[in-house]
Amino acid sequence: MKLITVKRETKSEERFTPKMGVLQTKVTYIKMLFLNMPFKTLHKYRETYYGEIKDCEDCLLKA
Repeated sequence: MKLITVKRETKSEERFTPKMGVLQTKVTYIKMLFLNMPFKTLHKYRETYYGEIKDCEDCLLKA
């Protein structure tokens, strides 16, 4: 049994960019799990409308 594992999870979110406004995109989270409990988010990225992969620091979460 492994104590620490890494899991990749994709979910759909609404993001806001100044150029395009609100867009619905798939955001992928890479999380570190300790005994199957989320411990830390290592990285998150999204796929753009044109198929490019971008870091989520470029856009804001719509509140």
